[in-house]
Amino acid sequence: MDNSAVIKRLSVAFQIGDNPLVAVDNVAFELLPGKTTALLGESGCGKSLTSLALTRLLPLNSTYGVDSQVLFDGQDLLDVPERVMQSFRGKRLAMIFQEPMTALNPVLTIGQQVYEALNHYPSMSKKEKRSKVISLLKEVELPEPSKRFDYYPHQLSGGQKQRVVIAIALACEPDILIADEPTTALDVTIQAQILDLLKRLQHRHHMSLLLITHDLTFVKAMADQVCVMYAGQIVESASVNDFFNQPLHPYSQQLLLSIPALDKRGQRLHAIQGTVPTLDAMPSGCRFHPRCLHVFEPCSTLTPKLQTVADSNVRCHLYPALEKPPEIMLQHQAFQKGKLSEQQLLNVKDLSIHFTSGGWLNRNKTIFKAVDGLSFNLMKGKTLALVGESGCGKTTTARAIMRLLPITSGVVNYQGQPIQDLKGKPLRQYRKKVQIIFQDPYSSMNPRMTVDEIIAEGMVAQGMSANNIRARQLKLIDQVNLPQSSLSRYPHQFSGGQRQRICIARALATEPELLICDEPTSALDISVQAQILNLLKDLQDEYQLSYLFITHNMAVVSYIADEVLVMKNGQSVEQGETEDLFNHPKHDYTQRLLASVLTD
Repeated sequence: MDNSAVIKRLSVAFQIGDNPLVAVDNVAFELLPGKTTALLGESGCGKSLTSLALTRLLPLNSTYGVDSQVLFDGQDLLDVPERVMQSFRGKRLAMIFQEPMTALNPVLTIGQQVYEALNHYPSMSKKEKRSKVISLLKEVELPEPSKRFDYYPHQLSGGQKQRVVIAIALACEPDILIADEPTTALDVTIQAQILDLLKRLQHRHHMSLLLITHDLTFVKAMADQVCVMYAGQIVESASVNDFFNQPLHPYSQQLLLSIPALDKRGQRLHAIQGTVPTLDAMPSGCRFHPRCLHVFEPCSTLTPKLQTVADSNVRCHLYPALEKPPEIMLQHQAFQKGKLSEQQLLNVKDLSIHFTSGGWLNRNKTIFKAVDGLSFNLMKGKTLALVGESGCGKTTTARAIMRLLPITSGVVNYQGQPIQDLKGKPLRQYRKKVQIIFQDPYSSMNPRMTVDEIIAEGMVAQGMSANNIRARQLKLIDQVNLPQSSLSRYPHQFSGGQRQRICIARALATEPELLICDEPTSALDISVQAQILNLLKDLQDEYQLSYLFITHNMAVVSYIADEVLVMKNGQSVEQGETEDLFNHPKHDYTQRLLASVLTD
């Protein structure tokens, strides 16, 4: 039995009005047993749509190209009846979806959901299926699988939920596994565990793995072959070593330059200007040419063909005249440093936040110490990063600083004044000076409000006049590099990076001195992440803003933070200047945390 898959001339179009809009255009690649192929690219490039096309799970208004083929085990999956396709899904071809919480049914137990995947084996008894489920949960290294069989999704951590989704995908021992962003929003240590788990499971079952991601670190550690997608086309395909040693397409080249790193501190990150074109506004010629730094005469008019260069394939007019793209001469533009201040803005001393469970009638209450004796200082104009695994108390600390959670003990001083007893006008003034940028910009904005209403909300609460609010709105939208026409639009009309810019404008509306950034770039593409980090640094230097930066992305921490505080179980285990901590970590936990990131 041939367990490889060959994708040929795969095209997908959406029928909107009279004209079909092509979203996936003539894509071709192979999936080989025991090997990993990575689909890499920004949001909107067609990666997830390609995976849905392979499993025939496309929306109703979509169609395949007439020459499209997905050849697997001697059959073209695009030609078989739906009844036959159902026997392939799950059993031969399985998928790990991007967000485990939405992929799991909240009203069914973990055991029930894995059990459901075993319906392909009607001959198995209930007892055998239960035993098989527990065996699968054990295989994906879920702690106490017999006990967690009866747990509901909300009772598991993010990493544990992702393990359950992997167990469901592996239930029927598929030949091909599609993993769509399997580590997005997971902590670095959990990412490393999931990566290691997928590698071992792939080796054990000799599966083909299609990895869909925008995380270049994950690609480098996991993939054998890399296919770079842009605007629905594959623009480069190469072995993982060839890709990282010498990217051929200008898009690949610019993506690699956008990655934040310790040695780029103090300099602006290279950010790819513009955005991925929409389906109804594809540029003529090369689809990347409006954003390309190597654009020349034929790019805007002639469509490039996919051609072989060395052992790779690339879609670019630079070839075959060249062997590699011209070097991008970065200016290493340093940020404009404002006047340094020695003022201590925030002082947290012996902060403890405890929660009790069991209800007020239950005498056997359990005290959970979410934060336990935490102390740190934050200077004006500086960035302090809080890092650690989920549940270590990072976000709880931030909420307590914002007065959104009661403080059990300890003191939080803002400019020398304790915040615990603030009420009325002093509390409103404090909240004016301390703002937050949330992780998910879309869910943090009211979809029924226009951008100008969203930005004005805080200023209205502070009692500013209508004329001052309007002037401030125009200034803010310009500062975050969005057109003034954006003010009359709604959140759904923007990309993820644009929505995060709107959230930054909203946070700046009340002229804060401290911004709490809670995973502000975790869901963004590499190029958009670079734009947002540059913007945050510009604003910090212009207004002497202080940042409390909460993230699990250690590359971002190494680039943007002045100091790093490592948290574990509600306590500080290590704190120091960024370069010292990254180069010479002292605590075992910090060393493990950094090793999770640096291991290829």
